[in-house]
Amino acid sequence: MSIPFELPADDHDLSPSTGYTRAHWEAVADGLLTAAWRWSTPGCALLDLPGRPSRSGVRSDGLEGYARTFLAAAFRIAGADGDDPHGMLERYASGLAAGTRTPGRDDTESWPLILDHDVQGQPMVESASVALGLRLTAPWLWKHLDAGVRDRAEEWLRGALRHTPAPNNWYLFPYTVAGFLESVGRGDAETAAARQRALDLLESWYRGDGWYADGDGRAFDHYNGWALHLYPVLDAHLAGDGEALAHHGARLRAHLEGYSLMFGADGAPLHFGRSLTYRFAASAAVGLGALTGHTPLTAGASRRVASGSLRHFLDRGALDADGLLSLGWYGPHEASLQSYSGPASPYWASKAFVALLAPAGHPLWTAPEEPAPVEEDDQVRALPAPGLLVQSTRADGIVRLHNHGSDHVRPHEGETAAGDDPHYGRQAYSTRTGPTASGNVPDNHLSVVTGGRPSLRRRVHPLGAGHGDGWGWAASWHRPVFADGPPMVPGLRVESVTVAHGRYELRAHRVVGAPAGSRLTLTGWATGPEEPLTSALYGLHGWDDPAPDLVRAPQGTAWTRWARLPRLTGGCAGTSVHLALASLTAESDAAPLPDVVEEVRVDGATIEVTWADGTTRTRIAFDPVEVRHTRR
Repeated sequence: MSIPFELPADDHDLSPSTGYTRAHWEAVADGLLTAAWRWSTPGCALLDLPGRPSRSGVRSDGLEGYARTFLAAAFRIAGADGDDPHGMLERYASGLAAGTRTPGRDDTESWPLILDHDVQGQPMVESASVALGLRLTAPWLWKHLDAGVRDRAEEWLRGALRHTPAPNNWYLFPYTVAGFLESVGRGDAETAAARQRALDLLESWYRGDGWYADGDGRAFDHYNGWALHLYPVLDAHLAGDGEALAHHGARLRAHLEGYSLMFGADGAPLHFGRSLTYRFAASAAVGLGALTGHTPLTAGASRRVASGSLRHFLDRGALDADGLLSLGWYGPHEASLQSYSGPASPYWASKAFVALLAPAGHPLWTAPEEPAPVEEDDQVRALPAPGLLVQSTRADGIVRLHNHGSDHVRPHEGETAAGDDPHYGRQAYSTRTGPTASGNVPDNHLSVVTGGRPSLRRRVHPLGAGHGDGWGWAASWHRPVFADGPPMVPGLRVESVTVAHGRYELRAHRVVGAPAGSRLTLTGWATGPEEPLTSALYGLHGWDDPAPDLVRAPQGTAWTRWARLPRLTGGCAGTSVHLALASLTAESDAAPLPDVVEEVRVDGATIEVTWADGTTRTRIAFDPVEVRHTRR
């Protein structure tokens, strides 16, 4: 699809895969900003972008438009050492003066006050972007403001320090505000307390291997990169704090060891977790790693991943005819959104432009592009800390994520079907498919059907993960929950193991405590009729028929208006074991699934599979879970 603003010619000598250079990144930032500013209020304090309002209301949405575009402008201008060819800083300075003149007033320009997260919390989110924008542009904006405007801005920002954030990455917003205030000589005990509080919580959320939970519990998703790593690493970088940068940077490097595998050859990030409308913000951690040197990737591979993600969305309709980022994935897509998403929410994509802080002579921009990890070879990587298993295939460039550790259930919350979130509850996600919408048949889902009521998966309890040469596994258990009737069946639980071997997925499940007459369904990947993808599923044990039937998801996914997916069914009562093969591929000559496995043996709670080469065997044991994959 055409991009509604001009870009430089592609440079396939420097960037053989994407054609994008630093000049392209600058042009995209300029184009996005120019388009968004057509919707500003006369005093420049609010950008009232068109679209359905968020639950926070239109005034908060207008602040969001100001703050999130300011972040893009700040990265763009600071990375160019203050060069501001379009006069953006003058607009943001005017908006800061107008927005802070009478905060909370119901007029054309005033910003909303920052209050507790459960009262009027969204402005706290935006305060971090305002503060970071001011910090990045301080030599050219803050230092030239009238003293009264600086005082008013400080007073408004301190609302973030004096009110309660949501119990997750939100604590990094007052941390960022405090960091700015300290950087301009306005720090005190209040700023120090806000920063220490955030750092203490961050330590408690660290689970290892570069992964943070997004608050207490087990929520792992893109917020790791575009928030939980971004704010502390960038703060340390800007402050020149070598000790803090070494600490947080080491974790960023560890995070990128696994996270860099989660981009497809077409540039797409995984369609997994919340706030997916932030799109190419998914590459923020990659750019930050290149900027600070805390990355396992070469400069050329970093640019390949980041530019690939940026171009992926621009080429696929993420911008509307006015040049605005739409609420969705490629185009508008309601199922990808949350209730907190408003017209300016997609502009958290601005975080990707952290890469522009690397100056023009930085290797990130001068080194020739090198292949992304998915383009190097087939890979299977277990991430035990978050309980994830990453599987990628070089031939078709698809990355698959098997989720055995991430959910969106806080420790104090009960498990009910009413809280089902397709972006966490499914057992697998990819860079080429999205979960089916709520109310449709769920993809990549095991459901216990008892009394005609199908179950959902909410809280995920990891049971381990590991990998070897060309294979890996991850396991978890959950209590099935039901939308109708009693929310749970006493004693009912499902234990699940995924073994990735090449492009194949061996999915093993043990159901414990199923009432008599219960049924089980297992679904595979959801694809569209016109997509060049093959979604296959084949029953190996415990199903009525090894061949699946095809079912429809009329509301489709982010990729297709309507989807179809394979489904197996079988009986279960008491304790039973069920085994299937699944596959998602764009290869046209892939072997049919019935030809992939030579022999299957099930002995109680132990499964042994001999693969078609006759020499490779996988052994899965339940209670306790143990997985072995051997070659003779």
